[in-house]
This record gives sequence, C-alpha cells and structure tokens, in this order.
Amino acid sequence: MIKEKNAQFLTVDDPEHLERLRAGLMPFQLVKYFSFTSLGVILVFTLFLSWVISRNARTVMLDQSEAYSILLAENLNQQVFRGFVLPTVIRYGKIALSNPAQFQRLDRIVRNATDTLKMEAVSIYDSNVNIISYSTNDEYVGKKDMGGLEYDRALAGFPNSQIVSSGSVLSLIPGANIVQCRLKTFIPLRQMREDASGDGQIMGVIEIAQDLSHEYAAIVRLQGYIIFVSSLVMGILFLVLRTIVSRADKIMEKRIHERLNLEEKLSNAQRLAHLGTMVATVSHEIKSPLGIIRSTAEILVKRIKRVAPGNENLAEIIVAETTRLNTIVLEFLDFARPQKVKLSPVDINNCITQALQFIDPKLTENKITLETDLSPNIGRITVDRDLIYQALLNLLVNAIQAMPEGGILRVRSGIIESGGSVYIAIKDDGVGMSEEKAAQIFKPFFTDKNRGTGLGLAITKNIIEQHHGTISVNSKENEGSTFKIILP
Repeated sequence: MIKEKNAQFLTVDDPEHLERLRAGLMPFQLVKYFSFTSLGVILVFTLFLSWVISRNARTVMLDQSEAYSILLAENLNQQVFRGFVLPTVIRYGKIALSNPAQFQRLDRIVRNATDTLKMEAVSIYDSNVNIISYSTNDEYVGKKDMGGLEYDRALAGFPNSQIVSSGSVLSLIPGANIVQCRLKTFIPLRQMREDASGDGQIMGVIEIAQDLSHEYAAIVRLQGYIIFVSSLVMGILFLVLRTIVSRADKIMEKRIHERLNLEEKLSNAQRLAHLGTMVATVSHEIKSPLGIIRSTAEILVKRIKRVAPGNENLAEIIVAETTRLNTIVLEFLDFARPQKVKLSPVDINNCITQALQFIDPKLTENKITLETDLSPNIGRITVDRDLIYQALLNLLVNAIQAMPEGGILRVRSGIIESGGSVYIAIKDDGVGMSEEKAAQIFKPFFTDKNRGTGLGLAITKNIIEQHHGTISVNSKENEGSTFKIILP
C-alpha cells in the first residue's frame, strides 16, 4: 500500500481491496445458492409427488378390485344358493361336500360363474369351523385356519378384504425381488329370501382371491418412470446451471483481476507522473551545472598537460565522472519525458545487426560468443527505429553485464504464426535471477548492481509498450535469462 499526495495506490495483491471486490459478488452468490436449492426442492417435491400419485393409483386400483370382488361374490352367493343349496337340500336333505356328487355340482356352478373372470381362486369356508370346505384350488380344500380375522369379520356379516403385496421401485432393478400383489375378499354366504334380498342366515364365508401383480407392477413402473424422468430433467438442469454458474464465476473472477490490473496501472501511472515531474525538474537543474563542470574539467586537462605534465589524470577523473553523471541524468530525462514515437517501415533484422555491431567490442572484451538466428521472412515492420534500437541496446548491455566471466549470447528473431506478430529473443548464459527478482526488474529504480539507476529496463519496457508490444523475461538462477519482445 503506497500513499502519496493523499492518493492511495492499490495493487492486485491488496487483500482488503480484493475482499471488497469479492463482496460485490454477494448478490450473484445468493442467486447461485437459491438456484441450486430450488433445484433440490423441486427434485424432492417431484419424488414426493410421484409417491403420492403411485399410492393414489394403487388405492384406486384396490378399491375398484375390492368392489368388483364384492359384486362378484354377491352374484356368486345367489347362484350357489339357488343353484346348489336349495336343490341339494331338497334332494339330499342336507349339504355334505364330502359327497362327490354334491362337490362336483357346486364346483360346476362356481366355475361357470367365474370361468371368464380373472380369479386366482374361489373358496368357501364352513360357518361352524374355520375350514375350507370348497375351493377351485384343490390344494386348499380341507385346510383349517386359513381365513384369519377377515373370516371372523365376514362371519359376523361384514364384507372385508386383505391385501398382500411385495416389491417397490427397487424391484425395477435387474435381479431384485419381483412385484407381487394379491387381493382376498371375504363376504358372508347367506340364505336368499324370496325378494332376492341377501340378509338371511349366514351359511359360510366366500373368499375370492385375485392376482393383481400385473396391475401393481404397472403402477410401480409408472412410479419408476416419473422418478427417472424427474431425476433426468433435474440432472440436465443441474448440469446446465452448473455450467452457466461456472462460466459466470470465471467471468466475474476475470473482471475482478482486470479491474485490479487497471487500478494498479492507474496507480503506477499517477505515481510515475509525480515522480517523473520531480525527476525532470531535478535533472534539468543538474544538467546545466554538470555541463559547465565537464567543460571546465576538459579545459583543466589541457592546461595541466602544459603546466604540470603527468597530473592531468585528476582532471580526467572529473571529466569521466561528469560524463557518467550526464548519462544518468539523460536516463532520468528519458524516463520522465518519453520521446514521441515516430513510426516508419523498418527492417528489424538490420536494426538488430547494427546494435550487435555496436556492442561487438564489448563481446570480444568479455569473451562472449555471439550466435544469431534472424528470420529472413520478417521484412519491414512499422516502428520507431531509434527507440527500438535503444531498447535492443539496453537488453544487449544487460545480457553482457550478466556474463562477467564470458558465455554465449543468442539472438533470435521470427514471426509468430498464430498472430502474425514479430518476436525478438535475447538469451544469455549469465547468473540468472530468482522469480521474485524477475517480477521486479521492469520497475523503475530497481537494480542489484553497485552502479546504475535501475531505469534501463523500465525505459525499455516503456518503449515496447509505446509500440503496443510486450516484453517478458524467463530466468533461473545460474542458468541465464531470456528476454522476449513481441511487436505487432
């Protein structure tokens, strides 16, 4: 956090400001939360609705089947009484189903009445003992205590039913237990009066058993279909919403960083504007006296040579140091007041070659081998030749300083096929630098050299950015550095 002239300069790494920007996303976070919650609620409600629908369908099916069984049993009651009980009593004096003739007659009447109907079994219980006296299923005949409470209630004159079912939606899974459903309806077997009313003496209990597995399985399949379709639709909606939310999150995050980057650039621009004004003023005030000192020292060198030969080195030191100070002042001025870009078609390879020729004596002096790979396909690009030349010299001098014990300097140029831009790469075998240092080297006044202003790379970056280009560095300690310029 930097404060200057009551202005607060922010960086991308400012946690408080970043937190404030993220706080602005709270409405979107709430919308995202309620969207996912709503999907979950809809899915739960859909599952509950499918359960209610299937349960209601099951109830309706059983009620209809029970009503049908009771109606059938009442009709059967009349046919058995008129077609079997009365003729049998008249002929034999009593009913005895142990008599094969009586049993076959009753069986014929019952089967004729239920032959075309979907009945699993029709059984008749004795009124005195809970025993099956007759059944269309021979295995049931003679079995005791098969009626249970339903038999007792029917014997008391109350028709009722018993449902035996197994299986659920899980039965749709291959290998699971199959769906089964049986309905047993118990009604009293009464004597019929002459007016056909069925409120006479109870002679036994009729049990009608229906296999409703097929109908019940259809209801289970309906329930499973509703659950599957609901889950599928909710799943698709969830994936679509997740994709939208994920993309929105990335866009929001990107905009936050873009805003922070813009704020940082604005902050740096304001800071550099104040700093540039100060530097320009100070440099201008120093430049004139410095020129006078240098001119005076040069005159002293000539006079000392005549008056006291051998002592002129003292004045030469003054000249050398004033020259160095003048170079520093010029760097300050270049940084504070960047030159206006004068664009013209330039052979960039020729510009690189001239810069390399200028530093050739330094390469020989520092035992540095030069390797070049300049693409002949670049041709001319529109740049300011003088500024680009200055930027290249800064990078080349920086590479030479990074190799005090010699090495290889590699210079390459070429065209980036994807965008049509031109790149220039300068690689050295020098000492390299850490990631922390690499992130700072383009900032003004940052230097690790004993002598220097730390403005060379900052000026180079300004020049490249004035051409709407980019400059980057890739470096590792003790492995050298590679500076890469990209120009449109």
